Amino acid sequence: MNTLEQVIETVADTLSLPLSSVNEASSADSIALWDSLAQVNLMIALEQVFDIQVEVEDFVGLTSVKTIAAFIDNNS
Repeated sequence: MNTLEQVIETVADTLSLPLSSVNEASSADSIALWDSLAQVNLMIALEQVFDIQVEVEDFVGLTSVKTIAAFIDNNS
């Protein structure tokens, strides 16, 4: 499983969404459940899944599946 697929799965799991409803274009703007609390929970889940540390100041820019996957690829 590549990074993008893992991010999609993590977003779906964390937000309790069907896997089929999350894709590379999914973002906080397109998913109603992706609010500020969900963002924090998602960052924690990503840290656990990918064994990385996400700084609080990075949270703001990581609001889409595409940007999260790119961030992980560039920081792991």
